[in-house]
Amino acid sequence: MTGVRRAWARLRAWRRIRFTFGGLVFSLGALAVGFAAMNTANNLLYLLLGAMLGLIVVSSWLSEQAIRGLDVRRHTPHGVTVSHEVRIQYEVINHKRRLSSLAVELREQGLPVAAFLPHVGAGEETTARSANRFVRRGIYPLGTVTISTSFPFGLFLKERDVEIPGELVIWPRHDRALRAPAPGAGKSRALGIALTRAAGTRGDYRGLREYRPGDDPKDIHWRSSARFEVPVVREYDRDSSESLWICLDLAGQPSEESEALVEVTASLAARAQAEGKRFGLVAGGRTVPPAAGAGQLERVLDALARVDFRLDAPPPAPPVDPLRCILVSLAGRDAAAYADAFVGAPPVREEAA
Repeated sequence: MTGVRRAWARLRAWRRIRFTFGGLVFSLGALAVGFAAMNTANNLLYLLLGAMLGLIVVSSWLSEQAIRGLDVRRHTPHGVTVSHEVRIQYEVINHKRRLSSLAVELREQGLPVAAFLPHVGAGEETTARSANRFVRRGIYPLGTVTISTSFPFGLFLKERDVEIPGELVIWPRHDRALRAPAPGAGKSRALGIALTRAAGTRGDYRGLREYRPGDDPKDIHWRSSARFEVPVVREYDRDSSESLWICLDLAGQPSEESEALVEVTASLAARAQAEGKRFGLVAGGRTVPPAAGAGQLERVLDALARVDFRLDAPPPAPPVDPLRCILVSLAGRDAAAYADAFVGAPPVREEAA
C-alpha cells in the first residue's frame, strides 16, 4: 500500500490536471447532454455529446504537448535590496521536433508573480522573466518550478514540476541617513585618546601595478613606466589599524527595531565603502574580514541577510581590540568598551522620498 502511495505521489508531482471554472461547467454540460441523449435516444444529442467529448480529449492532448519536452533553467541576481524589484530570468528550451508550446506559465511557490511564455517554437530556446518584490530581508529558498498551461480551450489547467534548487538573497536597506561615527573609530586608541597615523604613512611595499584613476601621482614608478610604456605605480599594504570594524549585537527579540539596527549596520558599511575605507563585520558567528570596495559591501550585505536575533545570542567577539570597533546593539551591553556605539532605536533621520 505504501508503494502505491509513493507511486501516486510521484505521478502527481510529474503531472497534475485541474478543472478551470469554464472546464467544470463544460464537463457538467457534457454529462447533462449524455443523460438527455440516453433518455430520449435523440441522434442530434448523441452527435452533440460526441463533439463535446472530442473537444475534451483534444484539449487534454494539446495541453499535454504544450508542457512536454520543455527544459527550464533559472537565473537569479546575486542579491537585491529589500523593496527593490527582483528580476528572475528563465531560459526555456523546447526539445520537441515538430510541435510548439503555446501559452505556458512558470510559477514558483512563495513568489506571487509568474512568468509567461506565449510561444516556444519546436527546437527553439526563449526567455521569460518575472518581477517580484520582498518587504523583508533574508534568504528565500527556491526549489520547484511549476510549468502549467490551460491551452487550447481553457477547460483544464495541466501542470508539471521541475526541481531547480536555488535561493534569493534579499539584502537589508543600506541607505539610511546616519551621523558619522565618532572620530578615531576604527583606529588604535590608548588611554581614551585616538591615535591617527601621520599623513603619507604606509604599510609594507607589495609591488608594482598598472595605474588606475584616483591613484596618487607620487606613487608612479617612472623608470618602470618608461620600460612598460604604461603608467605603473607602487602598491602598499594598508595598515590594519585603519580598518573599520562594525559589530552587530544579535541579542534581542526579532522585531521592527532589530531590523532597523540591521539597516543601520548595512548603512555604516555603505558609508565606509563610499568613503573608500576598509571595513569588516562581526555579527554573531559570522565574520567578514576587512576589505574595501563594492565587492566587500556585497559580502557584508550577504552576511547581514542571514543573521537572526535571539535572546541568548552571545556578545560580539571582534578579532581586534573593541576600542577599534563600532557597536550596533539593542541593549548596548559593553558599549563603553567600543570606540562608538549605536544603541537602541536607530539615531537616524529618514531621507525625503
